[in-house]
Amino acid sequence: MDERTARREIVRVGQLLYERSYVVSSDGNVSVRLDDGRILATPTQTNKGRMSEDSLALTDIAGKPLNDRRASSELAMHLLIYRERPEIKAVCHAHPPHGSAFAVAGLAIDQPILSEVILTLGCVPLAAYGTPSTDELTDAMLPLVKHHNALLMANHGAVAYGEDVWQAFDRLETLEHTAKIAILARALGGASNLPPDAIEKLINVREKAGYLDERARCQSCGYLHETRITCGTGERAGNMDAPRAATNGAGKISLTREDLVELLSQAVDLKH
Repeated sequence: MDERTARREIVRVGQLLYERSYVVSSDGNVSVRLDDGRILATPTQTNKGRMSEDSLALTDIAGKPLNDRRASSELAMHLLIYRERPEIKAVCHAHPPHGSAFAVAGLAIDQPILSEVILTLGCVPLAAYGTPSTDELTDAMLPLVKHHNALLMANHGAVAYGEDVWQAFDRLETLEHTAKIAILARALGGASNLPPDAIEKLINVREKAGYLDERARCQSCGYLHETRITCGTGERAGNMDAPRAATNGAGKISLTREDLVELLSQAVDLKH
């Protein structure tokens, strides 16, 4: 993407993140990898709903400043994703209320309850907690980035990435919408997972259509018993009901219905 277009689109995405309450105050950050390899990113300590095109920071792929604007201290998260995924051209990090509720509850968004999500996003694992703006955060994300297009970060928020800034934003929005539906379904008594044969058909459709390629089969969520691979090992997993902490570094937490209703109420309050 050329720099002029990228500046315009980052500002627009920042406005949408703020308008939809995915960020507040100076939360969140967005970046685009330009055609020449430079990184255009949102500036530090700036409300994403009130940015201008000339307020954006410009760095090289190592994060070295190339203009007089200072990028977010969380730029390292973006640079990790660009290094690990050469096809990725944009990253959106935010704190959407429902997705972040999963993150603070210690839960991945990894149950196959919506066909559209399996087709376009896949499961969203939970990276173990790491202090923001430090190597702890990127170290926790590293094992998961290659195999997923969105992540939750424990007690922090969410990040999604794609081949352009709109795909990254759309994936973040899908994550948030899925989290909201999952919370509502659990408050109503629980969601029904799609059966394995239906999931396999959806995975075949998404690969044929080009939504996601075969790398997305290497996921920690256990959508399929026979095809699930433990991320980064190449080994088949034997028990899809085993605790997911083995692959995402975070503990598995059980919540009562009352806990979930309270979580839902808090998420709705955040939205308003």
